[in-house]
Amino acid sequence: MVELASIIILGIIAQWVAWKFKLPAILPLILIGLLVGPISTLFTNDGTKWLEPVWNGSEGLFPSERLFNFVSLAISIILFEGGLTLKKEEILNVGPAILKLITIGSIITFLGGGIAAHYIFNLTWEISFLFSALIIVTGPTVIGPILRNIPLKKDVSAVLKWEGILIDPIGALVAVLVFEFISVGEGYNYTLDALIEFGKIVIVGLTIGYTSAYALYYSIKRNFIPHYLLNVVVLASVLAVFVLSDVLAHESGLLSVVVMGMVLGNRKVNQLKDILYFKESLSVILISILFIVLAANINIEDLLLLYRWETLLLFLIVIFILRPLSVFISTTHSGLKFNEKLFISWVGPRGIVAAGIASLFGLKLSMRGEPGAEYITPLVFMIVLGTVLLNATTARMFAKIAGVFLKKSNGILMVGASNFARLIATYLKNNNRRVVLIDSNLENIKKARELGLEAIEENVYSDDLLDDIELNDVGYLLALTGSASVNEYVLDKFSHIFGEHGSFRLISTDEMKKGDMLNGNLFTHKDDYINLSEVVRDYPFVHEVEVNSLGNYKSLLKEINEKSNSIPLFLKDNNGVIHIISSIDKSVKIEKGNQIMYIGKKII
Repeated sequence: MVELASIIILGIIAQWVAWKFKLPAILPLILIGLLVGPISTLFTNDGTKWLEPVWNGSEGLFPSERLFNFVSLAISIILFEGGLTLKKEEILNVGPAILKLITIGSIITFLGGGIAAHYIFNLTWEISFLFSALIIVTGPTVIGPILRNIPLKKDVSAVLKWEGILIDPIGALVAVLVFEFISVGEGYNYTLDALIEFGKIVIVGLTIGYTSAYALYYSIKRNFIPHYLLNVVVLASVLAVFVLSDVLAHESGLLSVVVMGMVLGNRKVNQLKDILYFKESLSVILISILFIVLAANINIEDLLLLYRWETLLLFLIVIFILRPLSVFISTTHSGLKFNEKLFISWVGPRGIVAAGIASLFGLKLSMRGEPGAEYITPLVFMIVLGTVLLNATTARMFAKIAGVFLKKSNGILMVGASNFARLIATYLKNNNRRVVLIDSNLENIKKARELGLEAIEENVYSDDLLDDIELNDVGYLLALTGSASVNEYVLDKFSHIFGEHGSFRLISTDEMKKGDMLNGNLFTHKDDYINLSEVVRDYPFVHEVEVNSLGNYKSLLKEINEKSNSIPLFLKDNNGVIHIISSIDKSVKIEKGNQIMYIGKKII
């Protein structure tokens, strides 16, 4: 009982440490697992581990095959969640470079890694290609924390973000198929019967996954499942599908749950976000337990297998040959510059799915006595830890060396995508400023996208915005919603992240009536959301007036403010840079040729 409680406590502590220091959670989890597992044998008097998942095959936390069963079920839930996030429209919209990276790039890593493992470690071709299939996967849980505090050009961040999201289930699917082919070959010696058996596994996996996804979809759509039972029913369904598929065709369960997640995730399920939130929370607990247990289950003898120069050679080939080769070939004619491709090549940490499936497959194959299976788990853990450590410690420095580190964060994040917000965003975009609109109203987001604006449907009360690495170049925050409490919340929560150069909100109706003047007010202290909306409705244009001096600027600003249907917005300097006007900004510098932007009726 003490050991089990300790695993959960240590797992959550590791998750908190990862959040606090902006590290991938897999790093502290595996390090803790190694510390209480194989490394602890160096300190105990009798050479036993502080935490022993399986002892002599029949004792420990998970005696006999219970560890294998727990890992199988946990991985099935994690892969189902990964499948839910894979959207077909996202694959079509991410652009040719990312599409090639998850296809051509994966093939290069798969073939190159398999050949390298075979000749360097003298492993069988089957085990070698299982290893290479497992190291295809990067994953958003390792990419995000590394890049979150590195301001990068949007295209670079987008490539890394979408590669991690899309390649997770794809890499898992490839690894599952390779493992199933190995499993079939053991009994049939890779004859025609083996191919037939492999086809059976694929057909059963696809069929069970596809039909169960639609059965669950229609059950949810027709309200056969009460809302309070939805998450646990989905969980039970995933476990049932995994077990049923495995009974019908041995080793087809993982394929079924991946397909089930992918199909369900691409259907219009109103409760999909609720399901995802529940699965994410469950995955955090499972991952916390899983990786401490799996790392602790590694023996010191397994680590000694890697204590040879061939290990370093394989690591260097994966990092300095296969990754750059796959990136540069996949991004040919993509518009990315050489230095941007170089940085993308450098950042390729392997993630949770790779380590989890490696442990599961290594455990299964070792129990069957497959030659070389003992290398799978330690080799993949070596790649995971090595790449995460390398990228976590050098990504920021390498970004500066490669010249992709943005020295200025001039992007603007607007919370609220109403009519006047879209008008302002369009003007800024036409003047070469990156603007991102956030709104929970889907209709507002659709209208913004129709105008060619970058818009995200998101609730500001969720933490998803904090995980978006594509917003690293944002340095200004504007809260433009019709709710005073939401605007205040946005500034409180996000100012230190997205408001490096300034955070502003609209004045509330109550503040306006009281005559309050606050430093963070946009754009005047006499116009709230209602006034702005009415002015834009009647005069949907942004006007520009040239100013010649500070006195001229102040008089024009006063004239605009005094008119009931005109509102000042920005000041453009002689370099074309647009500055946001605060309601009581005293630090403005004016030069001849500067321009004031305002909306409303023309004053001249």
